[in-house]
Amino acid sequence: MPVPARFRDVAHDMFDLTGRVAVVTGARRGIGLAIAAALAEAGADVIAASAGQEPAGGDVANSEVERRVRAAGRSFRGHRVDFADRAAVTAFAADLADTPVDILVNNAGTVRRSPAAEHSDADFDHVLAVNLSSQFVLAREIGRRMLERGYGKIVFTASLLSFQGGVTIPGYAAAKSGVAGLTRALANEWAGRGVNVNAIVPGYIRTDNTQALQDDPQRHAAILDRIPAGRWGRPEDIAGAAVFLASSASDYVHGTLLAVDGGWLGR
Repeated sequence: MPVPARFRDVAHDMFDLTGRVAVVTGARRGIGLAIAAALAEAGADVIAASAGQEPAGGDVANSEVERRVRAAGRSFRGHRVDFADRAAVTAFAADLADTPVDILVNNAGTVRRSPAAEHSDADFDHVLAVNLSSQFVLAREIGRRMLERGYGKIVFTASLLSFQGGVTIPGYAAAKSGVAGLTRALANEWAGRGVNVNAIVPGYIRTDNTQALQDDPQRHAAILDRIPAGRWGRPEDIAGAAVFLASSASDYVHGTLLAVDGGWLGR
């Protein structure tokens, strides 16, 4: 039996982002690119920020994320931001002061792999700066303006290692555990003031950050064997969760870590 039109209209309205402005960090590739494209297809204008992000090219798109956002008929701005540099992150937040940001997707991230006994201070500090500290700064600065307006959606990218310890990535595990705690802490303060704060928990997704695991035959096979869905995820698998958490469909969802992991955590 076909779905009645009135229900289709309600569902469309719940997920419609027309007129919203979304900031997506780490948007140049992988999960961030997929999220930015999905938000644009749902109607949002997109401000993309990455360490290697090309500036907007006007009539000539300079990057894949710009091409995909413009193909969806939405406006685009690109910012190059080094998320390991506190001053650069603060300056980026200041650049957005006059922009009414409705959606912040804190997705920028990096990983440094080495055994814990050999993991350098520099690697540990770098990963925490990019994956945790910069995300707090942006959430605080943009979130403050959302609170003033009484509306906003903040979505973090957490990790399976928000729940598990991982192997040879102590900095990454520490940072992503921090992201889980930060998500809940901000939600506790802001849920009653019109700002939703949640996180997506991607499973093993085929991106640059997991390339070392994909290239290791033993690790690749062991990971695949443990995923009930029987495959690694694709960046596009994260898109629906992002649109949900950015839309009015999630208005009563606060402090949630939404796993998109092929069933990994349920096993």
